[in-house]
Amino acid sequence: MAQTFYIGSEPLTLALCERYLKERFPLALGDDARARIEHCRNYLDNKVKESDRPIYGVTTGFGSLCNRSISAEALTTLQENLVKSHACSCGTEVNQDIVRLMLLLKAHALQLGHSGVQVVTVERILDMLNKDIIPIVYDMGASGDLAPLANLFLPLIGEGEVRVAGGEKRCAREVFAEHGLSTVTLKSKEGLALLNGTQFMSSHGVYALIKAHRIARLADSCAALSLEAFDGLDAPFADALHTIRPHKGQLTVARHLRSLLEGSELIARPKKQVQDPYSFRCVPQVHGASRDAIDYVTSVVETEINSVTDNPTVFPDEDKVVSGGNFHGQPLAIVYDFLAIALAEFGNISERRVAQLILGLRDLPEFLVANPGLNSGYMIPQYAAASMVSKNKMYCFAASSDSIVSSNGQEDHVSMGANAATKLLPIIENLEIIFGIELMNAAQALEFRRPAKSSPKIEEMLAAFRQVVPRVEDDIVMYKLIQQATEFVRTYAFA
Repeated sequence: MAQTFYIGSEPLTLALCERYLKERFPLALGDDARARIEHCRNYLDNKVKESDRPIYGVTTGFGSLCNRSISAEALTTLQENLVKSHACSCGTEVNQDIVRLMLLLKAHALQLGHSGVQVVTVERILDMLNKDIIPIVYDMGASGDLAPLANLFLPLIGEGEVRVAGGEKRCAREVFAEHGLSTVTLKSKEGLALLNGTQFMSSHGVYALIKAHRIARLADSCAALSLEAFDGLDAPFADALHTIRPHKGQLTVARHLRSLLEGSELIARPKKQVQDPYSFRCVPQVHGASRDAIDYVTSVVETEINSVTDNPTVFPDEDKVVSGGNFHGQPLAIVYDFLAIALAEFGNISERRVAQLILGLRDLPEFLVANPGLNSGYMIPQYAAASMVSKNKMYCFAASSDSIVSSNGQEDHVSMGANAATKLLPIIENLEIIFGIELMNAAQALEFRRPAKSSPKIEEMLAAFRQVVPRVEDDIVMYKLIQQATEFVRTYAFA
């Protein structure tokens, strides 16, 4: 039995979230977290009884209806109506691991003790994770997180649908009953606490960043193999060159490339050329800049997932309930647009290396086949890579630069952070195919350098690749090779 992790015992990190997705260890509320939740809830209950002034979202309607007071008898109905009416997410069903992250991030945010929820509400969220009851959420529906989070928490009030172990879609109420779980009677503010926040955006960011850090490593491996296949120079990776322009990412990539190339016969032999094209020579600068962007976005997201982002915010020790804007997704929206650009650049430079390899330069045959003309060889995979590079450029449109007024003018500037978040995964999926195509081309080109050997690390990667993608002698159906290469990219443990 895996060791239980106590929510609130330590801050959430990207590494911890990744470990949870892999191990699915049990989750529970720690004693301190439970005390914080109870303290805030007790304060809010007393505040509602004693206050003669309206409290937004607690004793009033929502959004532009904030001037409508709600009677004490109708507060539970108000919160349940909020969840049901806001459950407008539509489009494509969200990946179940991202939904798991949404639940985990919301539980962590609520236990910080400024949201006014009941202990049972957070416990039921953890029950869903522990019993693998995953709500069905769709990826569109609001400028931010309101609609997806409403769908996420419909099961708490006996509504909505879930996926259970094995992937079957079921009625949430029935699944709760089978597991002996009661639904939650929401108290004042609880619906708002569940729906307000940035957990939809944040979970997409966490998931994308886990993949982005891996992509940064595999991008270097692909570039190293392509450099060897192109009979390129290693001088541009000399440490002295990068210590005089010491951007962290640039230094890291240059050192990584030197490590990957160490012991190579090909890189050590004399070269005819004075320099290589940018797509080879400038790998440390380009890949490094993307790495620095990924690191920065990671720091922003890790701050966000340890923050209180619902509204209004309760400060029991200061006797304050403040209606503010911590739910606003702008901090994430802007950096996700930045991340989209950084990720897309990995593919942009990769496709250029592919193009260089098929041009018939440096003693390589055109399109990397022995009989070009009769055979088209690797002509068209470059077209496919170019198409996906172009599509990724479309995804680089800045979602955060858009804003459409909602709630009858009350919510007059919105982040569109959900759109910024959801476009990250298609970029990554395209990158995996692009790098699969680069590996196909680079591996094919390297065959023409034999019997010379590359480095032990690159030869090991190449041998593993050849187990799933064969050398092409004469034209064959290519799409299957691209699929096999893409699967290799997704699963191989790159150095």
